[in-house]
Amino acid sequence: MPMLSSTIAAAQASGARVLLPGTIYNYGPDAFPVLREDSPQHPLTRKGAIRVDMERALRDAARSGVRSLVVRAGDFFGPAAGNNWFSQGLVKPGRPVSSITCPGRNGVGHSWAYLPDLAQTMVQLLERESTLALFETFHFRGHWDANGGEMVEAIRRVIGNPSAPVRKFPWLVVTLASPFVTLFREMMEMRYLWKEPLQLSNERLVQVLGAEPHTPLDVAVRTTLEGLGCL
Repeated sequence: MPMLSSTIAAAQASGARVLLPGTIYNYGPDAFPVLREDSPQHPLTRKGAIRVDMERALRDAARSGVRSLVVRAGDFFGPAAGNNWFSQGLVKPGRPVSSITCPGRNGVGHSWAYLPDLAQTMVQLLERESTLALFETFHFRGHWDANGGEMVEAIRRVIGNPSAPVRKFPWLVVTLASPFVTLFREMMEMRYLWKEPLQLSNERLVQVLGAEPHTPLDVAVRTTLEGLGCL
């Protein structure tokens, strides 16, 4: 929040628009399974509460003329996406893919956001500055993995091994170690995102842009794996 306060002050002084990459942390069970811009934000987690406070601060700042844009998306992946579930969970960067780890449950859908598509979406929205309100929120649908296994199958296709072994994520180990390891404790807080099929509706985004930038899944996965040094 202190960093956001500084950002708002800088935006007010310069006249710039604040661009916030949003997450689905803001939402609780009363908004599941399809998330829209006007869905109620009643998070059950600490990180979700922080996100709600951030967006509330931006909304309040609009009363003073500060412009902001929130573009909300699912789990990031891409050729240079930093730490994320794809690069830290599904595969191991810097080595050929010998197996794939799946954090979710069979049949439970999951939302993925290919970063180049998300970035292009943000740019296209900013190019429509004259049509944007002071505080704007849009949802980016990205790649919806309806059964929780489509991303795994895409990795198999790209590496040319349709029978590459799939391993379950060691949630039990993470649970037992979470009192002693901060990272594991943070992961446990957000585990619900792998238990619930949360999907973002991009109807409003499509109304404004006409279409959401969308790279085919296999192309996005190949580019990601190349960037991670896995091919």
